[in-house]
Amino acid sequence: MFLSIIIPTYNEAEHISELLHHLQKTSHQNFEILVADGGSNDGTQEIVENFEVKLISSPEKGRAKQMNFAAKQAKGDVLYFVHADSLPPITFIEDIEKALKERFFIGCYRFKFNSNKKILKLNAYFTRFNGIMCRGGDQSLFVTKTLFNELNGYCEQHKLMEDYDIIIRARKKYHFKIIPKDVLVSARKYDHNSYLKVNVANLLAFMMFYAKIDHDKIIKIYKRLLNHERSELKY
Repeated sequence: MFLSIIIPTYNEAEHISELLHHLQKTSHQNFEILVADGGSNDGTQEIVENFEVKLISSPEKGRAKQMNFAAKQAKGDVLYFVHADSLPPITFIEDIEKALKERFFIGCYRFKFNSNKKILKLNAYFTRFNGIMCRGGDQSLFVTKTLFNELNGYCEQHKLMEDYDIIIRARKKYHFKIIPKDVLVSARKYDHNSYLKVNVANLLAFMMFYAKIDHDKIIKIYKRLLNHERSELKY
């Protein structure tokens, strides 16, 4: 297995350095890192250039578009999509290899927040279950390149929740693996909003997504509900 790690970024100077240092701690050599940037203006690209990774400037901003653009240039037979403010287990290569041997061609981790707030452990607990509402891009996603191409990648019409869409499509034909380890996820939304407000906003966005409401409207309502401009629905 050769793994291509793809990280979509847009103004992630606060987190990208920690993630790249973390990923490069693995002793394995059979992987590459591609950072697909959507036009950051906060120094993200300059930080990435200090690492031995491939910086890709996407012609269009948007996570789905950036990740698809990078996937076309990826050398790996397996793709691993990681958000800039998430830290996967250092055993990510061994974990993905094991899942592939078990005949899982797509899957993710559970997650836990980088916070000691007990209430956030409730959200993390439910990510061990296989329901679609328990999923999310923060958990990272591995998928064989063959399956990714079969699915035609991420749907670029999705301005948000592109991870839900590709999982829903994949699960119609393939089993989905939840690796029983945790990605460490930023709790930054909860630092600026109450627990109730964030979860109500997430549930509302999920319901509108399923109701096929226009994505621009979902994003507008989501941002209106939350105070933190760096929300996961930003781009």
